[in-house]
Amino acid sequence: MTRHRLHLHALLALAVAALLALAGCGGGDDDDGGGGASTTSGSSDVSGNVSIVGIWTGDEQKSFQAVIDRFNEAYPNVRVKYTSAGDNVPTVVGTAVEGGNPPDIATIAQPGLIREFQQKGAARPIDYVSSTLEQNYSPDLVELGTIDGKLYSFVFKGANKSTVWFNVSALGDAGVEPAGTWDEFLQAGRTLKASGVPAYAIGGSDGWPLTDLFENIYLREAGPDKYDQLTNHRIKWTDPSVRSALRTMAQVLSDTSNLAGRVSATQTEFTKSVEDVFQDPPRAAMVIEGDFVPGVVASKTKLRAGTGYDVFPFPSLGDGGENVVVGGGDSITVFSDTPAVRAFVRFLATPEAAQTWAARGGFSSPNRGVDDSVYPDDITRTVATAIAEAETFRFDMSDLSPAAFGGTPGQGEWKLLQDFATNPSDVNGAAAKLEAAAARAYGQG
Repeated sequence: MTRHRLHLHALLALAVAALLALAGCGGGDDDDGGGGASTTSGSSDVSGNVSIVGIWTGDEQKSFQAVIDRFNEAYPNVRVKYTSAGDNVPTVVGTAVEGGNPPDIATIAQPGLIREFQQKGAARPIDYVSSTLEQNYSPDLVELGTIDGKLYSFVFKGANKSTVWFNVSALGDAGVEPAGTWDEFLQAGRTLKASGVPAYAIGGSDGWPLTDLFENIYLREAGPDKYDQLTNHRIKWTDPSVRSALRTMAQVLSDTSNLAGRVSATQTEFTKSVEDVFQDPPRAAMVIEGDFVPGVVASKTKLRAGTGYDVFPFPSLGDGGENVVVGGGDSITVFSDTPAVRAFVRFLATPEAAQTWAARGGFSSPNRGVDDSVYPDDITRTVATAIAEAETFRFDMSDLSPAAFGGTPGQGEWKLLQDFATNPSDVNGAAAKLEAAAARAYGQG
């Protein structure tokens, strides 16, 4: 679920060109349509090219390549080519779809966008993996990928986004314990600042970490019913519950002297926010983000889980309770139907594929067939299994929204929460702008 912000125009020029080239070779299988062989034993008879565009970059891209390499042990004659589009997957894939040259597969973090592709007739049903998913995924997750009675996607890489990662020495030196409540969290922040280490690292220049912060606050303050209503725009973003959550959010965003770099949250990219905490000495004590955080800088930090860095659940708020999880996930979405594509999609639905990445860290699988022992440490194991154990779970609200509002850099919720981060005192103005953008995206304004 890691997303990294890239310069849009430069990326589009490169990525769309790559997509066109990849799409041109994506259908070159030696046999037609059909079912493909079992991924358990593999087959040298299945051949062809599979083009994939996705969100994963850096260490995550390397880990996905390990999954591809594992697949190729069973299917040596299928060439799988992955191209990263970072945060701009919605724009890049959307452009390719409109041009009639989509990739064979895309990893998409927004179920709302998948539905848009299905309504356009671009996304292909993948009922050929339904039985595997029903064995390994919860009914809620199978339903998430089902549109009009057919399966169109499934979450391969999940994310528990209700976590706060911290530098062990920073909290220890300040005499601070992991916070259970929001008031304790703010008090810990004040103590950390007094100790000389800024409390918070927030990757606001990427936009989406701000939506995650808002959603965690909103679900705990307003409750799951209001969360569902706002997700589907059945209540307005000017609702008092939204303004309350923005005021709570501002308690962190307005404390600029307590942010890494001592500037607005919008001045720090997500990867940098993790690096600020995952180093010795730290430039900040805590980064508020999902369970994918350690994998983002796995090759750049010498800190070890438990002794160098650790994690605690997002603090409770009001009557929100302690066992509440906002989660997300990168879903496998398919735009072509060939034996090679089917073979690879079938493989991704198996515990074997998920375990390949899980063993490398920075990965949570919603696949219940995954052996928990493959996770590299107790911390990863705990946060990776929290989604299944949550008393209240909701999928990332921005990912469920139309992409124009919830999932595109430089516009909609991402941009407007960035504007709010630079002026967190303007709660009413931010709510009004969010409502106007949401109304347009939902076709109501």
